[in-house]
Amino acid sequence: MDTLNRMATELVDEAIDFADELTIDVHALDGDAAVLDFGVEVPGAVEAGLVLAEIQTAGLATVQTTMDSVADAPLTHVELSTDHPALALLCSQKGGWELATESFEGLGSGPARALVAEEDVYQRIGYREEEDFAVLAVETDQLPDEAVASQVAERTGVPETGVFLPAFATASVTGSVVAAARAAELAVFRLSELGFDPVSVLSANARAPVAPVAGDEAAAMARTTDALAYGAEVHLTVDESFDRFDEVPSVAADEYGRPLDSVFEDVDWDFGELPVELFGPAKVTVDVVGGDTHVVGETSEDVVAESFGL
Repeated sequence: MDTLNRMATELVDEAIDFADELTIDVHALDGDAAVLDFGVEVPGAVEAGLVLAEIQTAGLATVQTTMDSVADAPLTHVELSTDHPALALLCSQKGGWELATESFEGLGSGPARALVAEEDVYQRIGYREEEDFAVLAVETDQLPDEAVASQVAERTGVPETGVFLPAFATASVTGSVVAAARAAELAVFRLSELGFDPVSVLSANARAPVAPVAGDEAAAMARTTDALAYGAEVHLTVDESFDRFDEVPSVAADEYGRPLDSVFEDVDWDFGELPVELFGPAKVTVDVVGGDTHVVGETSEDVVAESFGL
């Protein structure tokens, strides 16, 4: 198998070739790094969101849309499946790189993180990369500039000519689609944090509703998190049992049960003040090969409907 960054670069090249069809814009920076606007200065699109989710997972996940109802309203849902959960979801898709310069802030996700490999999850999995390309998806309300590309190049050891920065705002069509594709990642990461070996997760399949685009980044963050915490369903197949499967879903006792914009406001949007249990999918089925099947958590259609304004 090629490296995550090389596989993601091939997908980025395809996105550049079909930029018009995907309604994305491509910008070359002074150092020849490429910024792909998936939903910052352009509105974003469903297909663009699906392609970006594939880029974030380095092509190791199948991502598609389906239709279902929430409170009798037909809504787009995103389905993601992968037989490489540790690599696709934790080593690649997960957000974990806080980008900051004098004039820019954003959150990086995608396979470029594996070139730095400073997060604990890389030690648990035993994975890191060296490559000539770095693909970092950036969640931001402004396009990355030369200073951002230089920072990414320096940390990854990749020349700026090999840096690719797909960018999207949370409050965009792309942002809503990409967020809905994170349900499986949240479940596998939560298991890992609880002490379960992520390499023992053999497959992951998930579905979540696509949130309506909110009017600003804060509202979009709350609404897309609601889509996962109250509307996401995940199925995992694992090869060993564990006594903490019931802690994977989003079931924080005090905070759970109301739209998260009010919860976030209670802590002045300081997510570090919130229990980590809140940031998970709503309902999870875990099949243990040769063992039991565990069904934990529950969806809350009423809360999703309230959050979405249905």
